[in-house]
Amino acid sequence: MEENGNNELARNLKSRHVQLIAIGGTIGTGLFLGAGSSIHLAGPSILLAYIVTGLVCFWLMRALGELLLSDLESTSFVTFVTKYLGKKVGFVTGWTYWVCWITIAMAEITATGMYVRYWFPSVPQWIPGFIILILLIGLNLITVEAFGETEFWFSIIKIIAIVALIAIGFIMVLLHSKTNVGHADLTNLIHFGGIFPQGLKGFILSFQMVLFAFVGIEMVGMTAAETRDPKSVIPKAINEIPVRIGIFYVGALFFLMAIYPWNEINPNGSPFVQVFKNIGIPGAGGIINFVVLTAAASACNSSLFTTGRMLFSLTYGSSNKLGKRLGTLSKSQVPKNAILLSSLVIAVAVILNILMPEGVFTLISSIATTCFLFIWGTIVLAHLKYKKGQKQAKKEFSMPFFPISNYIVLTFLSFVGVVLLLQKETAIALIGSLIWFGVMFTVAKIKGKGELMD
Repeated sequence: MEENGNNELARNLKSRHVQLIAIGGTIGTGLFLGAGSSIHLAGPSILLAYIVTGLVCFWLMRALGELLLSDLESTSFVTFVTKYLGKKVGFVTGWTYWVCWITIAMAEITATGMYVRYWFPSVPQWIPGFIILILLIGLNLITVEAFGETEFWFSIIKIIAIVALIAIGFIMVLLHSKTNVGHADLTNLIHFGGIFPQGLKGFILSFQMVLFAFVGIEMVGMTAAETRDPKSVIPKAINEIPVRIGIFYVGALFFLMAIYPWNEINPNGSPFVQVFKNIGIPGAGGIINFVVLTAAASACNSSLFTTGRMLFSLTYGSSNKLGKRLGTLSKSQVPKNAILLSSLVIAVAVILNILMPEGVFTLISSIATTCFLFIWGTIVLAHLKYKKGQKQAKKEFSMPFFPISNYIVLTFLSFVGVVLLLQKETAIALIGSLIWFGVMFTVAKIKGKGELMD
């Protein structure tokens, strides 16, 4: 691909692309794979954890939406963080967000290898992930429409699967259908220890993986610069988040635990695959495994899109030779060089899956969660600063219950940060993230400007 002198991203994402990208951002590996460990920790109270976290994420997105609509020329939310919280914070936020999506891609690459082994147990975990990564890189290098169309169909598959799961669950509960561990019944939700079978501690510990399930929800903000008619498309995508959470998270997990008692669910695999493999529907396990494989590929696709755009944004206008190359668009107006460099870093996951295939997913998801606490916190703080700087309140897509909702979000993020200290694996990830922030703020201070590449 040749480089293009025009360094403006093309507004070629259609409304249906953005709507499905928004839905895809709320249905990923955190739900399909991570739900097993969170159900094991919290039991039926996991539903409450998803409702609470979903409400917080909705307020977060309303804050982000109001910022985006205040200046549609901005290429990402990092522009607002820099504007309202300063260059140093903007610098650290931008590079941290890039690293966040790198870790998510690594987690998804790991997940794809785990899912393929459902059919081919003897295949090394790293091989399927490597093949899928190469295919997705090729798609992202074509045009932004190619990314949007791919994500559209990935999301359609996930939506159909979850709606089908809920419908089948409803019928099975209604008919009191027999399973290999009993019968499908609403009493399965409370028969084995009540709503809080693992006590308050289990409920609290589940928030790490629950929050990871929502990671990527803010990605809609990265599509603003490439969306047709963002003033109508973005508010619609954000306002539908509560409905999506109610259906795709709470609804799906409710019927999952009604079909199959929570204490029979394997914490180390996908509960969706496990349940449908054992309820007597021929081929159901394989079909659901294909769906969760699609979900992982979808999230990896989103990671390549986001890391490429963020790296392009961070290096745009740089005078450094490497920065210039990364901050340039290809002839088809995609950040080709930024995508390729990001992909090279993501490929480290392939090596990790060779060296430590059993522990990669937990380690990487914990790192991503800790970094996103910072990212989401800066969005909410930037929104607070933006609102306080207004001479008069604007009614267009304003944050509900401002500023109380902002402080609730910040309190919740702090709470999850404390939760991460309660387990060894997540505590290590949190400490590592704090070291990262320390190094990055030091670099930002030394540079004196919000540009790493200059």
